[in-house]
Amino acid sequence: MNVPDDLKYADTHEWIRVDGDTGVVGITDHAQNELTDIVYVDPPKVGALVAASQPAAVVESVKAASDIYSPVDGEVLEVNASLSTEPALVNTSPYENGWLYKMRLSNPSQLATLKSPDEYRTQIG
Repeated sequence: MNVPDDLKYADTHEWIRVDGDTGVVGITDHAQNELTDIVYVDPPKVGALVAASQPAAVVESVKAASDIYSPVDGEVLEVNASLSTEPALVNTSPYENGWLYKMRLSNPSQLATLKSPDEYRTQIG
């Protein structure tokens, strides 16, 4: 499984890439592999306030619908519009083109509660 070293990971298989007080959120390679073919993504609304460990989005695969949890508290700044017509980007490019939403972090100290790449590799090992 691909586990990039520049991300932080939630126990529930979401990742966040942080730049200053903004973060990009998606699901991990492991998660998309377990879900199989993603056929629909229901992202949060721009301007929505999301809370750590609470559902923020839904992805539907040929197997099931799954809640996607926010790794940290914040405000949704942008959603990945490409996913409305190409939800399979979550499968083919989970860390680059298949991101779900961008957010402004309300409490950057929450990042310390997330897993490092090595800790996440151990979790899915």
